[in-house]
Amino acid sequence: MTGKKILWTILAVIIVAGAIAFYARFYFVFAEGAKAGQLNTFQRKGYVFKTYEGILIQSGFKANVQSNEFEFSVANEKIANQLIENAGKDVELHYQRYFGVLPWRGNTVYVVDSIYYIKEANGQMGVSPK
Repeated sequence: MTGKKILWTILAVIIVAGAIAFYARFYFVFAEGAKAGQLNTFQRKGYVFKTYEGILIQSGFKANVQSNEFEFSVANEKIANQLIENAGKDVELHYQRYFGVLPWRGNTVYVVDSIYYIKEANGQMGVSPK
């Protein structure tokens, strides 16, 4: 092999390794689950990329100093509009956790991708489970 071939091979390996690392950091779903609580705040914010950000207050008594707030982002505008209309209500949300944050996806590693339910003030379910 010539020196040029070796250089191009090394360069190709570096590019492929970089692409795999980028995917693993920003697009690989590390964990997913559900959180339930009262939707405390939900807003659209940002300087360049306007993203939807919210805080869910989880119910229950916490004996330690650990926070019971769940900060999350929403990338889907339809889900974001449902949450904006239902601030202050009890909700159960499905989320995905990533290793890294992309500015157009949100400010947190937790991205809500669906709503299991929204409980109305009278106890009725506003959004049925999927």
